[in-house]
Amino acid sequence: MLTILGFAMIATFLVLIMMKKMSPIAALVLIPALFCVFVGKGAHLGDYVIDGVSSLAPTAAMLMFAIVYFGVMIDVGLFDPIVRAILKFCKADPMRIVVGTALLAAIVSLDGDGSTTFMITVSAMYPLYKRLKMSLVVMTGVAAMANGVMNTLPWGGPTARAATALKVDATDIFVPMIPALAVGLVAVVVLAYVLGLRERRRVGTLSLDGPLVREQEREQEHESETVLVGAGAAAGASGARAGAGAGAAGGSGTARGAAGGSGAAADRDAGSAGSDAESGDDFKGLDPNRPTLRPKLYWFNALLTVALLTAMIMELLPIPVLFLIGAALALTVNFPHIPDQKARIAAHADNVLNVSGMVFAAAVFTGVLTGTGMVDHMANWLVDTIPDGMGPQMGLVTGLLSLPLTYFMSNDGFYFGVLPVLAEAGQAHGVSSLEIARASIVGQPLHMSSPLVPAVYVLVGMAKVEFGDHTRFVVKWAVLTSLVILAAGILFGII
Repeated sequence: MLTILGFAMIATFLVLIMMKKMSPIAALVLIPALFCVFVGKGAHLGDYVIDGVSSLAPTAAMLMFAIVYFGVMIDVGLFDPIVRAILKFCKADPMRIVVGTALLAAIVSLDGDGSTTFMITVSAMYPLYKRLKMSLVVMTGVAAMANGVMNTLPWGGPTARAATALKVDATDIFVPMIPALAVGLVAVVVLAYVLGLRERRRVGTLSLDGPLVREQEREQEHESETVLVGAGAAAGASGARAGAGAGAAGGSGTARGAAGGSGAAADRDAGSAGSDAESGDDFKGLDPNRPTLRPKLYWFNALLTVALLTAMIMELLPIPVLFLIGAALALTVNFPHIPDQKARIAAHADNVLNVSGMVFAAAVFTGVLTGTGMVDHMANWLVDTIPDGMGPQMGLVTGLLSLPLTYFMSNDGFYFGVLPVLAEAGQAHGVSSLEIARASIVGQPLHMSSPLVPAVYVLVGMAKVEFGDHTRFVVKWAVLTSLVILAAGILFGII
């Protein structure tokens, strides 16, 4: 019974948010509360929620101060050289922009933290996507998949969990898997190329001749439009096509709303940095005159960021503590005056509130799922359904199971609760624990878009994309990427 209710709760949640019948926060709170009553454990709801909140509180604190820290670093111009390099590569070509998104997300993912990756990637690429009327779910989907592949790094989390759960060396898991993971990363880049070609056909190739920012003064807006008049003319030929084809090709409700207007409006906005498709947008990409720039402190900020990431990788202090200290230092040094510090905190308060609120709402979902025993029953049911004849193929079975299980439950639940059972079943048929461990990490490209991963809310929140739209777009491609990694692992004899 708990197995059926567990799957029903997850299915209800996904259906409601994908159909936009409920907001993710409301669904994460109300649906598990309702199912907790159905299970007959409504009296324990408070305990389950407190347990869930306690387990996710450090994550919420980390995200809170990480958003402030990297928001300040973006404000002061630390990442402007990266953005300029990506812009130079992209050349306003949608195909290059999508490929650039994949490459940037993969490179930044080397720090092992998904939230950091998404904050930097979205901050760099969002103005380009908005400027060219490209589908924002393409950006979030490609970034999530690239980060999912790179999340398998030993310091990224899943590999370390697998090593701990099965008492093996993380290096013995990761190093042999490098060829298969490299194939997976190539698959993400190829997919980005294909999606980029689709976007190029939809919106055309425009020119970018001005700063990718929303000008704060009307005079600056006028100057930007004057400089970009050539871009508006070049976009005129493709404007009608962009307006008509956005719904079919974009796959995103946000993109359809932005690009589905009249051809004339599309022509005008395609060449303007100050598009009013979403009145709340705040373009902060490359404005060389923004008052928050701190060029004299560039190397201090760079060294502070390197030191922070190094300390995080070496685990010198808990990550929430590192980001708390880093955010305090960044604010104090770059903005020594208290009103300026308050202004910077206020500028990023919206993202902080959205993300931390989503994390605590997810704590209700995970708390009920774990506290009622639904997770254990679901995992045991899946393991029990494996035919005896598949015993010698437990590596393949583990790889396939890692897709749904890491999507529907946390990494901790899968690696510490399910993986030991799978490894024991594999050993009974002569399959080593190392093979099981390697197979268990192939589902990470899909896992990174799970509603139980806090970092994904940073991604969709900063990109102003509905979580349901992101889910509807990314799941099929993420599953394909995971299967490519699994197939490569089997082909190379790793799994």
